[in-house]
Amino acid sequence: MAATDADTVPVWDRLLRLFHWTLLFSFCLAWFSEGEAFESLADRFDGELMQLLHAWAGYTIAGLLLWRLLWGFVGPRHARFSDFVFSPRIVLAYLRDVLTLRARRYLGHNPAGGAMIVAMLLGLLATVVSGLALYAADKGLGPLAAFFVDSSEALIDGIKETHEVATDVTLLLIAGHLLGVVWESLLHRENLVRAMITGRKRV
Repeated sequence: MAATDADTVPVWDRLLRLFHWTLLFSFCLAWFSEGEAFESLADRFDGELMQLLHAWAGYTIAGLLLWRLLWGFVGPRHARFSDFVFSPRIVLAYLRDVLTLRARRYLGHNPAGGAMIVAMLLGLLATVVSGLALYAADKGLGPLAAFFVDSSEALIDGIKETHEVATDVTLLLIAGHLLGVVWESLLHRENLVRAMITGRKRV
């Protein structure tokens, strides 16, 4: 699956690649710093420090999502939503072709990959918004604090459950994304992880 620069063309711009890997790091940091998921780690370190890391990882993800929304309209060709957002009919047809090993190769995101990106962005958005709401209702902190003054325990529990569900759904989508990357790499004999590092793909 290796290719020389002479056999490749630039596809993913530097800012998009920086977004991708920074988002991955920020999500991992947010997940690993969540106290209930890793109680032993939280007990070993300062609990407030872990909460602060979790909050700032969430802020970083929120900023990245806003940037990605803008870049989806003004960025280079393959970064734009118009390049990889397809109708449900086309996405389903592509998935059928994938299962029969007849799917065509796309230089940018294929229809299924584009749908997964939109789903992951929405999942991350739900996770961030519910996280900010929980931070405001439970701790009285963050940009939404003024909207959740004197929140009841029932409301806090409801927001917490929503945040956990949104996180779990996002994790499932990420798992699906990774599975799709492996499948497409094998199907088209192309290292898609390397492409997201170098920004280049086979002509």
